[in-house]
Amino acid sequence: MSAEEIIAGMKQIIARVHQHGAKIYGATLTPYEGTTLHGFYQPAGEAKREAVNAWIRSGGSFDAVIDFDGAVRDPDHPTRIRADYDVGDHLHPNDAGYRAMGDAVDLKLFE
Repeated sequence: MSAEEIIAGMKQIIARVHQHGAKIYGATLTPYEGTTLHGFYQPAGEAKREAVNAWIRSGGSFDAVIDFDGAVRDPDHPTRIRADYDVGDHLHPNDAGYRAMGDAVDLKLFE
């Protein structure tokens, strides 16, 4: 799927949720370069992730945005998860990474 198709699907879901009077929060996609899953990381996939994240952050369609990417990415290599948040496969966060993701959620969104 292209980034445009992913975004179009998200727009459909957002519209349907809003039709029912509910709020919907978007969350950015976390980095995964260097994953140990052979062939999973591809530059084209990274470009899609970045495009989708840019839309999530600035598209204005979600009622709020939770920036999981910003919470766990390596500031020196933003296409990778921070080493201290990496479970070891360069894809999934460890407990500290999930804590950082949890801390990125503004709990006031659920009041």
